[in-house]
Amino acid sequence: MPKTIGIPRTLAYYTFFPLWKVFLEELGLNVVLSRQTNKNILEMGVRDAVTDACLPIKIYHGHVADLKDRVDYLFVPRMISADGRSTFCPKFLGLPDMVRFSATDLPPLLDLEYRMRRGRFSNFLFFQTLGEQLGYPLRQVSRGYLQARRVFQAYREWQYAGLPPEEAMREAESSGRPRLPAREVKQHAGLRIAVVGYPYVVYDPFINANLLQILKDAGCEVWTVERVADSRLRTMSRQLKEDLYWYYSNRVVWAGLHYLSQLDFLDGLIHVTAFACGPDAMVDKLLELESRDRGQVPFLKITIDEHSGDAGLVTRLEAFLDMLKARQRPGLTPRV
Repeated sequence: MPKTIGIPRTLAYYTFFPLWKVFLEELGLNVVLSRQTNKNILEMGVRDAVTDACLPIKIYHGHVADLKDRVDYLFVPRMISADGRSTFCPKFLGLPDMVRFSATDLPPLLDLEYRMRRGRFSNFLFFQTLGEQLGYPLRQVSRGYLQARRVFQAYREWQYAGLPPEEAMREAESSGRPRLPAREVKQHAGLRIAVVGYPYVVYDPFINANLLQILKDAGCEVWTVERVADSRLRTMSRQLKEDLYWYYSNRVVWAGLHYLSQLDFLDGLIHVTAFACGPDAMVDKLLELESRDRGQVPFLKITIDEHSGDAGLVTRLEAFLDMLKARQRPGLTPRV
């Protein structure tokens, strides 16, 4: 009977899950996801994680607890780098150790170093090592890697076209790459809001009190980090004297600069951040100052933790939208 690999539905899941899932399934393994984040998962995470961990790390521990009795292995890679240019934050780097020493009765962890570099085949070593660890021959590993790369590329293109991660995952696996141009920009009568933040905060509706859906229900057009082309992010990176140290932080800042460079398009910028996130303290201040200096763009910071209430967030968001409506400009299309 094929082994079952458990993948927590949070953190790097929102960026890399299709790559991991397709590869493991091509080897003939069963991939099991933890349940959607909920109150029980949060409570288990708060119980197991160290007290000074940020909310996303606590949530991750809860997803591990949700999975551990249902799988043969837990996939907890040590995330080092995804671009050969920056690293993930220290808690990503130490995640396998935090999980191993905080939780009990765990199945074996697949905790290889995930140190990606540029180039079509430069990332193959990780998958080769993972396949060898699970006992699969090189030919099968190579075939699985190539298929995973194809689906992953389609996934990134669907995200760029505007689909949220889980919908983009389904489209990538079922229909491959988008058949139409990557994005079809239309005139939009509502507010145009850029929502920037780490994907595991922006796209998890439990953590952020369903922020994206609230904006869409209010008639807003929402633009996220994933809707900015990588080439454009690299262009924006040259506006700073130096990169930040952290992969996700760089992407958030560069995407924020991209949207702030289009003042005729943008109505407002929202930065979603988790309480006690060290890198985000720098990211948030940088975005706030850039919003002020680039034409006084309305800026809202939403900070979430395990004690955040939906009512307070909704009230702040409604007040922000009311303010934006008073100064809304005619609809224009963005440069992409």
